Amino acid sequence: MFTKAQFVEELKSALPQIFATKADAEKAFDAFCEVLGKGIETGEGVRLPGVGSFAVKLRPAREGRNPQTGKTIKIPAKRAVKFSTAKGLDEALNK
Repeated sequence: MFTKAQFVEELKSALPQIFATKADAEKAFDAFCEVLGKGIETGEGVRLPGVGSFAVKLRPAREGRNPQTGKTIKIPAKRAVKFSTAKGLDEALNK
């Protein structure tokens, strides 16, 4: 799995004319993550062509079991991020 440092290094290597330093590439990465987070938080979702889409999904409240005690517990409803791969990426992964 790529770490942030590895991703930033690859970004700098892929676009040396745009990112002169690792710091420049890291600023771009941080800005991208911030914009992605804002798009998801608003509930609108984010679509990245060729990669996939992020959407917010409501998980309803439900009952579960504590695995240590076996006691029934209530799990509250919450919003979760759902990611769906783009068709092209999915096909490339499943050749």
